[in-house]
Amino acid sequence: MSPQQQRCLELAESAMGLSEPNPRVGCVIITRDGQVAEGHTQEAGGPHAEAHALSVARQKGLNLAGATAWVSLEPCCHHGRTPPCSQALIGAGIGHVEVACLDPNPLVAGQGIEQLRRAGMTVNLDSGAWSAKARQLNIGFFSRMVRAKPWVRMKIAASLDGATALENGTSQWITGPAARADGHAWRRRAGALLTGIGTVRDDDPRLDVRLVPIARQPLRVVVDSKLKISPQARILQAPGSCLVYTTQDQHHPQWLALEALDGVEVAQLPVTSTPGTSAAKNDLAALLADLARRGVNELHLEAGEKLNGSFLREGLVDELLVYLAPRLLGRGRGLAAIHDAPLVSLDQDLALSFLEAAPVGPDLRVRALTREGQAFWPTSAPEAPGS
Repeated sequence: MSPQQQRCLELAESAMGLSEPNPRVGCVIITRDGQVAEGHTQEAGGPHAEAHALSVARQKGLNLAGATAWVSLEPCCHHGRTPPCSQALIGAGIGHVEVACLDPNPLVAGQGIEQLRRAGMTVNLDSGAWSAKARQLNIGFFSRMVRAKPWVRMKIAASLDGATALENGTSQWITGPAARADGHAWRRRAGALLTGIGTVRDDDPRLDVRLVPIARQPLRVVVDSKLKISPQARILQAPGSCLVYTTQDQHHPQWLALEALDGVEVAQLPVTSTPGTSAAKNDLAALLADLARRGVNELHLEAGEKLNGSFLREGLVDELLVYLAPRLLGRGRGLAAIHDAPLVSLDQDLALSFLEAAPVGPDLRVRALTREGQAFWPTSAPEAPGS
């Protein structure tokens, strides 16, 4: 990748925890005489990357006639909370635009580039490593636009032998401080953090972002079929908002008690039956669809073995974020619980594809894609030598 392409991605990363539900975009503008202006997506309702960079250029007094802009996502061409970025680039007199990838939003989807070309600009659309990395950085936005559901990332902390808790439920802390801080950095990039009532009752987590800086707290989500959550639970407390999904209706006495709390919303979740049985279960696919309608791009799942198992068995998880501690805990609760019953052949497994393995303090962070995640993950051809 070129230095400008790499810088675009770095700027886009600066929008993590800030731009949701908008995509993370970076923009670099270089004038004919080599002057530089940069920008990235601001908070929802604020300037997009191109508008931010143009504002910086105006503050510097730069002559933008014939300048070149690098943008990590196709400029938008519709009126939303802000004016179209395509028109802003045209109005500024930009001469050439390098674009990492098309915007999957149906309101854009190539029309932004077409507007630029009709205005006389030359536009180059990348199809290599820059494009793939830009899409990976916005994997949740692409998922919401294309699949109408968030990208689901399941976070697990386990011992080397796969235990996520002792038999008595004790799980704090299997991994060390560095891994926990790193986990909060992954929380920061999500639009919502989800757990189940079992974890809320056992651990009373806050499930917020506090070990790394953040501009706005993600939405906290609890799956609580019977509305057993206590109004005093820490996950319901400020800062930020909490959404409780239940199969109960609005006449349940706990419903009104919860919605009386500041920042708490209760929503009814459909029930679906398990094939071949009379057992009813939460419709987790409907939950994901509802979160997508609410603008959630990435869903960060931190739950117990039962809810984790349900998400995995139903094919609703795209990526696993696993922290492995260099310790053996023996019998206990663990990853094996994702299966309803012992497997009798290897082809019954939940096959994964490794994305990354990296040390984090004394622990190991492993990222892997499920079959569903592999099918959607952006890839590109290797870069040519010297590119």
